[in-house]
Amino acid sequence: MINMLSAGSRICLALPTWAQKIHDDFVLNFVNEDRYMYLVKGLLMTLEITFLAVILGVILGVIAAIIRSTHDKTIKDMRPGFGKVLLKILNIITNVYLTVIRGTPVVVQLMITYYIIFASSTNQVLVAVLAFGFNSGAYVAEIIRSGIMSIDNGQFEAGRSLGFNYIQTMVYIIIPQAFKNVLPALANEFIVLIKETSVSGYVGIMDLTRGGDVIRSRTFSAFMPLLAVAGIYLIIVIFFSKLVSVLERRLRNSER
Repeated sequence: MINMLSAGSRICLALPTWAQKIHDDFVLNFVNEDRYMYLVKGLLMTLEITFLAVILGVILGVIAAIIRSTHDKTIKDMRPGFGKVLLKILNIITNVYLTVIRGTPVVVQLMITYYIIFASSTNQVLVAVLAFGFNSGAYVAEIIRSGIMSIDNGQFEAGRSLGFNYIQTMVYIIIPQAFKNVLPALANEFIVLIKETSVSGYVGIMDLTRGGDVIRSRTFSAFMPLLAVAGIYLIIVIFFSKLVSVLERRLRNSER
């Protein structure tokens, strides 16, 4: 009985010790010198780069998707001439762009953009937005192209019967329907892009991951900062995944 009480006393004494250790680590990593601000500023920078890169990626993706889908749908029926040659050249350029971007790691693309293409630039955020935007555009292009190719050819004929030319038909009839079909996939691409921006620290940008790394380098404690960074990314992904689920439900209900 006495032995059992002694063991219980040791456990009770151990719990406050562990709690105190966690408390001390928390204070050291986040409270002292307001180190939590590294994470706050890093989070804001991550979201800024992500949103701007998404906008650029969608613009590039739509242009590339239109070029590829137009080539696949109309190249055989086009009459020989400047328009057909131009479309072939644009399709080749687009295919090279998609192949190179999707075939190389995003961190390598970021470093090439920063250290080679824009070596003289001091705007790190702009370089990161361009690098991630061009990377995202390649994947967005394939997503939107699949949406365009899924639209029945009767929609093109309906547009022509209304007096629309090919471009007007794409803008007013095809693209809106394609966007509706691929919107959940585009939202998932946004979630993936948020996580991909974690390599921004390779070019000296104080993003969320780099903020946690700076805290680790100053406190020599890796557990708390890295756990906090992972937790923040997880919360962001869960939040946007929930929004995607709600969006998918509403799209399904609108089709009934």
